[in-house]
Amino acid sequence: MKTTYLILAVLGFIAPNIPVVKESYETGNWLFWLDPQATWNGMFGNAISTAFIIDLLVAVFVFFIWTYQESKKYGIKRVWLYWVITMLFGLGGTLPLFLYIRETKKAIA
Repeated sequence: MKTTYLILAVLGFIAPNIPVVKESYETGNWLFWLDPQATWNGMFGNAISTAFIIDLLVAVFVFFIWTYQESKKYGIKRVWLYWVITMLFGLGGTLPLFLYIRETKKAIA
């Protein structure tokens, strides 16, 4: 599974960030952080995007709690880096990256 997680991490970082880079270049709102109002309006612009963003935010919150517990359990250091990467680049790449590191730690233990 380690190789699968690593491939999914690469895909999870590249695929969703193609439109992010395009939008960042076109609007100057780099990684959706430089213009919070535009980002907020885009995320909650209609009922469909609102439903998706709420679901994603709940998943990210659960991921933060789970990674904290798993990092203690398997001795994964600097779990906060995974949280920062999630906030900058999204959950799609960070979750499989954490799973890859976790599998590596489990194999050592």
